[in-house]
Amino acid sequence: MAYLLPTSLVNGERSRDDTDNDTSDAGVGVGVNGGAHPTSMKAQKPSLFHKIRDQTSILALLISDSKIYAGTQNGDLLVWSLETFELLLNVHAHRSSVLCLYLPAGGKFLFSSAGDAIVNVWCTRTHSRLYSIYSRYDVGDVFCVAYSPELQTVYLGAQNTSIQWYNLSQKDLRAPPDPTSHPSYRNHRFFDSKGPTGISTPRPPSASGPCALGGQDLEIDKEHIIQYAHYGYVYCMLLAQGLSSGGNDSETLISGGGDGTVKLWPLQSDEDGAITRPICLERGDESVLSMALDGTVLYCGRSEGEVDVWDLDTRQLIRTVKAHESEVLTLAVGHGFIFSGGSNGIAKFSNSRHENISRWKAHEHLILASSVTSYHGKDIYVTGGNDGSIAIWDISDSVKRPKKRPIISNEQLVLSLEKLVSYRTVSSRPEYAPDCRRGASYLRNLFKQFGAETELFNTEGNWNPVIFARFKAKTNKRSKGKTVLFYGHYDVVAADDKEQTWNTNPFEMQGVNGYLYGRGVSDNKGPVLAALYAVADIVAREQLGSDIVFLIEGEEESGSRGFQTAISKNKHIIGDVDWILLANSYWLNDDIPCLTYGLRGVIRATIEVKSERPDLHSGVDGSQLISEALKDLIALLATLTGSVGEVTIPGFYDNIPPMTKSEHERYQLISETLIRRNPELGDIRALAESFKARWIEPSLTIHRVKNSGPPNSSIISRVATADLSIRLVPNQTTMTVQKALRKALEKAFDRLDSANQLTIKFENQAEPWLGDPNNQIFRTLEEAIMEVWKPTGQKKRQSLSTNKSSSKELRDTTNALKSPRLSPATSSILSNGSSNQSQATAKSENRQTSQQQLSIQKPLYIREGGSIPAIRFLEQEFNAPAAHLPCGQASDSAHLDNERLRLLNLHNSREIFKRVFQELPFR
Repeated sequence: MAYLLPTSLVNGERSRDDTDNDTSDAGVGVGVNGGAHPTSMKAQKPSLFHKIRDQTSILALLISDSKIYAGTQNGDLLVWSLETFELLLNVHAHRSSVLCLYLPAGGKFLFSSAGDAIVNVWCTRTHSRLYSIYSRYDVGDVFCVAYSPELQTVYLGAQNTSIQWYNLSQKDLRAPPDPTSHPSYRNHRFFDSKGPTGISTPRPPSASGPCALGGQDLEIDKEHIIQYAHYGYVYCMLLAQGLSSGGNDSETLISGGGDGTVKLWPLQSDEDGAITRPICLERGDESVLSMALDGTVLYCGRSEGEVDVWDLDTRQLIRTVKAHESEVLTLAVGHGFIFSGGSNGIAKFSNSRHENISRWKAHEHLILASSVTSYHGKDIYVTGGNDGSIAIWDISDSVKRPKKRPIISNEQLVLSLEKLVSYRTVSSRPEYAPDCRRGASYLRNLFKQFGAETELFNTEGNWNPVIFARFKAKTNKRSKGKTVLFYGHYDVVAADDKEQTWNTNPFEMQGVNGYLYGRGVSDNKGPVLAALYAVADIVAREQLGSDIVFLIEGEEESGSRGFQTAISKNKHIIGDVDWILLANSYWLNDDIPCLTYGLRGVIRATIEVKSERPDLHSGVDGSQLISEALKDLIALLATLTGSVGEVTIPGFYDNIPPMTKSEHERYQLISETLIRRNPELGDIRALAESFKARWIEPSLTIHRVKNSGPPNSSIISRVATADLSIRLVPNQTTMTVQKALRKALEKAFDRLDSANQLTIKFENQAEPWLGDPNNQIFRTLEEAIMEVWKPTGQKKRQSLSTNKSSSKELRDTTNALKSPRLSPATSSILSNGSSNQSQATAKSENRQTSQQQLSIQKPLYIREGGSIPAIRFLEQEFNAPAAHLPCGQASDSAHLDNERLRLLNLHNSREIFKRVFQELPFR
């Protein structure tokens, strides 16, 4: 792109800072957590690979797969081979300076705009002009142009401050324009003005009439014009997807103007690509002369030498960098770097932390245009200037061998977690939707700062987006390992703390006695960051031998709404996956690491019984003739379970496989290990049976019953509803059990012969998952756990104080376990020997220093009664096995008050992930 500049600059006169003494690189770059890093040492300037000379200024520049396109000051369109730099085409494209070139995705069309107020559309195959687009108004110079292939709409930004558009799909439906309205026939306000004698200077023949290049003339409709789009020239434009408030994939036009503002214009797909009311990003009044987009990070070059960095997800200014001491006339993004060129001929590029990598004198005067690409394994940066030359710079050494990254400390990990916890990413509450977006944007930026390629996958229904990130292997394809996918979530459950039961603010993380307290520290923000920082360590050491892919969703706590559709839709971007890893649960107690190889599935349903009558008074209207909704509902619920809690839905237990001998032995080992460390847990057999009941057997739970009417005891409710869930085990499917439940309820309701109406609604669901504890991913995890955690004790660690009531409670629990109706030990009892959470917290903290390290303990292989909707879906979608690494302790209180995560668990989880990400791909 090029811009309206002082004549002295365009003609090559030196500006006040047109010197190689540019000192703008002094300063600091921002670190991953916002801390400062010293600015990097300047690398040797890139080598000049090739130079193309022309007679006039190069004002616009772009690169396709095999060609270099340039627009010149005298209106020429030039095309060179990227292979041989041979000139392939020289066509006089415009009657005035070519100010912008645009090549949309697909490469079918090439767009050029110029000072002659025209946008030309070219065929990239034949280089013939297809269309000539102009406005019926005098717009002056057309500084920028953009095109949406999806909407088939061309957008232009002009000197008269307007933005205009033309939908090419309508070109044959509209009447041909009046030829005399073409800009070539209009009087120029300066050149065609009358002199002192009252006579205009005659036009030369070449200046009259349209340029004889062929193609169809298209005139922009007066309804497709936004006058005063900026209070200044519209200098630059970009198109982006997925920035609209609805969170869908609709496009947004981004414009920068002479008024210093950036505007985001949502595009209407159902109205010929029309633009709507914009969102305005303001930061000072210096002209925005250039823009570059990296995902949802927007870079804006300003007239005072600054580059603004905007986060378009949150519409927030991340920072402003003093890049040059002169106008930033061109920006380009590529290879994880931001490239900039100034009006003093200085070029420079910086990394994602805005640390300068290199700066050099690229042209004698202005750098007016630039582009970055890779060709035949060589990374190149191409610049064009008003010295009539195009320079091709070899930047391969700089972008492939950046300076060694600093060691990323655990303190940085904790600071990042503190920041992430501060975002109230509660997916179940619409009022927290903005915080969810900001949290997703912050996490995505962390991935980007560590070198990942990232995208936000939007979800149907405007649910929270899925963060996709890929760390690419630093090796060739032959020696590249298998791809590992890490799944996690950034949303949390609510933590209102209305009763002030939290010891700290849930969203202001605090460290106390070796634990981090805050909502989401354990579920699941801490484990996600541990995995991210593990990969960052490997990348910093340039030892990443395989691609590591992250999928971090924002709706897990709300049933993973929209997740499956988003992943299926973007599977071509994610690519093939060989292993799946997640870390979204906890140990059985506070001492022994675990590996989870199975989860129950879940169906959540709402049963409603409703009468056509209003709420009635039982004293006035109550009788056996009335079909009461609440009575019917209770009768229905009573048919679903037996006297000892067994599910009585017909066929419910069909096809459930019996327990294998190896699994029976596994449960015996778990129980023996736990009781050896905590004898108060009592009988081994009873404890093993309790695990079986909640891990490998299905169950049905009624969560709540609600009824209409005021809360008094004399109302016959018109409506009664019940919320229930059914936990499923392998060989049960959500579809089969849903059908069986519906059939059983409808049959039981028919037997009631009730006048009421029955409605059954199914909400969240998840298939059960059973992994293979003997495969390579579990073996690799086991080895890493044993290396990192090393010896653990075999005896129960004693508290500094003993609580007699808790001991009695444990004995009562043990006796209950021996009875026919088992009362399984809860997680708090397993971890601390007490069901009182505050006592459990104190004991767990006090006992950390008294651990007896007697022998190396293998992790316990466990199954869990909870459900994670994504895990089985991901296995089926990518045909890859999954494994589950619990990071937290049983006393972490996930979903409860005072959720916490032990610092030691956070640090060690990072080390485990590091080993797994390095070793698993080559198994």
